[in-house]
Amino acid sequence: MSMTDIFNITMMQGFAGLSLFSVLLLMGLGLAIIFGQMGVINMAHGEFMTIGAYTIYFASTLTERYAPSFLEEYFPFAILLAFVFAFIVGWIAEWALIRHLYKRPLDTLLATWGLSLAMQQTFRSVFGAREVSPALPEWLLGSWSPAEGLDIPINGLFVMMVTLLVTGFVLLALYRSSWGLKVRATVANRAMANAVGINTKRTDRLTFAIGCGIAGIAGAAFTTIGSTGPTSGSLYIVDAFLVVTFGGAASLLGTVASAFGIAQTQSIAEFFISGSMAKVLTLLLIVIILMIRPQGLFASKIRR
Repeated sequence: MSMTDIFNITMMQGFAGLSLFSVLLLMGLGLAIIFGQMGVINMAHGEFMTIGAYTIYFASTLTERYAPSFLEEYFPFAILLAFVFAFIVGWIAEWALIRHLYKRPLDTLLATWGLSLAMQQTFRSVFGAREVSPALPEWLLGSWSPAEGLDIPINGLFVMMVTLLVTGFVLLALYRSSWGLKVRATVANRAMANAVGINTKRTDRLTFAIGCGIAGIAGAAFTTIGSTGPTSGSLYIVDAFLVVTFGGAASLLGTVASAFGIAQTQSIAEFFISGSMAKVLTLLLIVIILMIRPQGLFASKIRR
């Protein structure tokens, strides 16, 4: 095997890791908002991702049945629906459950774990236990070949573009909008935020719902690389928490960096060693780095 072949294989594995990076980043962004900014351990975050994936499947099924001529255009609209449905369910979950458990992180862990089990059973009852896949538009299939022997999957490029747009929008909203100002004020000092007229309860609910909506977009991205089942989201919840913890719990920049590092390390290592050993190698590197830097890659600077 020549050096050119090795280079092309490494590049293709790296681009293949873009899809995994996109899913991890979108999941991590939602968790960074919910866990990093609000201190809520949301074990049901993966199920909100599953809501987004099933939304794509449902939209695909309806389009195939009632508007087959729209099959090439439905996917971007379905991504928006995935955000909306996950946002609505997240809003209801915060109102019915989470708002009673703030400042009780262990209680939020147990309550959201129970919520995740209930949501998984709901998925089984509604969609069945078998895994399903949507009909993707033709323009999402195939690959782009910029050079001989180098094939880059188109779906990975599209999902990457969506992820960059969502990440940019979240950063812009958090630091350049009234919602972001309210969130940062509430995180810094809840009592003072209430004193200056910020409705912190409404801010909490909106923030939680937005984090769940972003997980819904992650589910939409996931449908381009895998089939969807009732437990699909739970397979990513540990990796999503690793992304947030490794990057720094309150750092969105750290979330981006850690998601990229974890996805690329795992994807490239899988070609040279087995998938399980690649996972072990990735986790081992994370543990070693966290032993050296327990606050994460990009720790928040706070005044003590």
